[in-house]
Amino acid sequence: MKRPLVLPLLLLAVTFAGCGSDDAAPAVDESDLPGSTVACLEAQGVTAHVEGNDDNEVVLDAGPRVKFYLTAAEAEAAQFRGAGEGAEQIGSALLFVDPEVDPETEDVLKTVEGCLADL
Repeated sequence: MKRPLVLPLLLLAVTFAGCGSDDAAPAVDESDLPGSTVACLEAQGVTAHVEGNDDNEVVLDAGPRVKFYLTAAEAEAAQFRGAGEGAEQIGSALLFVDPEVDPETEDVLKTVEGCLADL
C-alpha cells in the first residue's frame, strides 16, 4: 500500500521545486565587475557608465572613476608602477577621486565604496 503514495509525493516535490517569484531581480553576471558596479550604483541613484579600451572602467557623472583589474594583486601592482597613484584599492579595483572632495561627492564615494565592497 505504500507504493502508490510515493509517486504523488514525488510529483508534489517536483512541482514545488519549480516554484519561484515572478518579481525576482534579473540575474547579474558576477564576472562582469564593471557592469555589476554600474547596476549597483544605478540602484542607489548614482549615474555611471562603462568605458575604457577593454570596458574595464566605470566613470561616474559626479567625477570619480573606477578601474578594474583581473586580480587584487594586479591592482596593487598598478599602484606600485605609478598607474594608480592616489587611488584607493578595493579588491581588484582602483577608485580614483579628485584631491578635494566636496560634501556631495563624499556621499557618492561612500556609495561607490559600498558597491565595490559587495562585489
